[in-house]
Amino acid sequence: MYRQGDVLVHPIEPADVPPGLVPAGRDARGRLVLARGEATGHAHVVSGSGVTLWALPDQSDPSFLLVKGYGRLSHEEHGPIALPAGSYRVIRQREYVPGAWRPVAD
Repeated sequence: MYRQGDVLVHPIEPADVPPGLVPAGRDARGRLVLARGEATGHAHVVSGSGVTLWALPDQSDPSFLLVKGYGRLSHEEHGPIALPAGSYRVIRQREYVPGAWRPVAD
């Protein structure tokens, strides 16, 4: 399991990747963005050989990461994390606000 700020990247079995995922698009700079920081505008970005980012059809945020070669998770305020080949679930940490949940501001 890998954690970078408010993003958790959890290894899963390939069989646990749900069918019907849609490719997550790249940002204007061509990056695969897992999450954007609300306070600074910095982004958690994944790169590497054979890296693809996927989302559930009814969600805009990426939910799954597939790494066929090697991957690297980067953010301007955190150290980089090497990701070995595999399938991953992307989880955005949330915090409780009375009456609701919201993403943690990183």
